[in-house]
Amino acid sequence: MDPTQQQLWDADAARSYDTPGTGMFAPEVLGPAVERLALLADGGAALEFAVGTGRVGIALAGRGVPVTGVELSGAMAARLREKADASQLPVVLGDMATTRVPGTFSLVYLVFNTLSNLQTQDEQVECFRNAARHLGPGGRFVIELWVPELRTLPPGRSATVFRAEPGHVGFDVYDVLEQRVVSHHFDFDERQTRATGKSASVRLGLSPHRYVWPAELDLMGRLGGFELESRHADWSGAPFTAESRSHVSVYRLPAR
Repeated sequence: MDPTQQQLWDADAARSYDTPGTGMFAPEVLGPAVERLALLADGGAALEFAVGTGRVGIALAGRGVPVTGVELSGAMAARLREKADASQLPVVLGDMATTRVPGTFSLVYLVFNTLSNLQTQDEQVECFRNAARHLGPGGRFVIELWVPELRTLPPGRSATVFRAEPGHVGFDVYDVLEQRVVSHHFDFDERQTRATGKSASVRLGLSPHRYVWPAELDLMGRLGGFELESRHADWSGAPFTAESRSHVSVYRLPAR
């Protein structure tokens, strides 16, 4: 694991990560994910890689699914612990590609593009293998991941805007040779600018990723002993097409 990932997810990031009721915490975003994961757990226990502050894990545990988390950042885990104690959601500090958690699970899941935080192909393959080590026969590994937007890059350009809304602008800078991307997030108070006529202060957040094509992801799954069971464009089961910007892919181990 790239040590910069631990630096990125520090105490400041943990404090600003939760946005109750909005963004990725909005009911229309979180609800379908929890509903689908509860069905895929099929009455068994679940393990969340990169559990963060518990956005999904706490809600899934509230549905009656026993959930354990693996988390690299001590600051993120501490934020989770403010909301749920160890009896509700145990957390093991460590790397999702190598950390072993006691027990056997029916479901391992990795949401919100987090697989791309692993900076090499070898680490991403090891993440699949680590998931397989935690699963019983027929167990599932679920990955939510974005589709690289390389088709939006004009010739000779290396950056594409993925979000432009009041108070936030985001763009990705691609290195297509190394299959890397750095996401740039600019946050500012537009109301302050309108009220004062002065430029608002801007906060920049950077996050490096290694992007993965769906077909490459399927090969990683096979190397880990999985077969692709299903792929949809979102948690609600919309069809995955050439225009889909993300996907939810379900991989399954053989039943025997």
